[in-house]
Amino acid sequence: MIGNFNKLQKELNYEFNNLELLEEAVTHSSYSNEFQENINCNERLEFLGDAVIELIISTYLFKKFNKYPEGRLTRLRSKIVCEEALYDIATNYNIGKYLKLGKGEEATGGRERKSILADSVEAIIAAIYLDSNYENAEKLVLKLFDDYIKRAEDGKLNYDYKTKLQEVVQSINNTNRISYVVTNEIGPDHNKTFFVKVLITGKEAGKGKGKSKKNAEQKAAREALKKINESLPE
Repeated sequence: MIGNFNKLQKELNYEFNNLELLEEAVTHSSYSNEFQENINCNERLEFLGDAVIELIISTYLFKKFNKYPEGRLTRLRSKIVCEEALYDIATNYNIGKYLKLGKGEEATGGRERKSILADSVEAIIAAIYLDSNYENAEKLVLKLFDDYIKRAEDGKLNYDYKTKLQEVVQSINNTNRISYVVTNEIGPDHNKTFFVKVLITGKEAGKGKGKSKKNAEQKAAREALKKINESLPE
């Protein structure tokens, strides 16, 4: 039975002709292995999606920076197309809630695992490419990676949100102080989920949750940065 992907399709601004491709794109190998049914996992789509994304970003950089040598283009692309960016995109679009995981993977936090989420984004891009054409895949990839491309071009691409938040907050007012507080922990010791809030001079600025305190802090810092950016004048 195909899941309900209406919200995801709306957020991606793409409606599938064949929803089975999207279903396959979010099906982890642990699910297909566990249920022993004729179910395809997303590994083949991930393989194709990796190539499609690299081609789209490479073409964009090749055309835009026609004076850059091969080495500089390669370094720029590697900053944009990486697991961190793919994971970031997956969390922004809540891809984790659509994943089909085996019970074991589910129990050990697979729904928030960086590699699984990153792979699922590659698989979704491949699914769109197969469902329609290169142009639609290109449109989505450039949309998803737009912010990463811009920041990479400016030399400002940094996935350490805690450090970035510190820099931004102190540039606004160097007397501001940042602190992180664990507000809750749930689950057994081997599979805890941590809930963290970040305070700026005592006021809550963002929240995050993750399978480690470090991951939860990074998510809280990212939310705080987003709120700060939205509040700044153009």
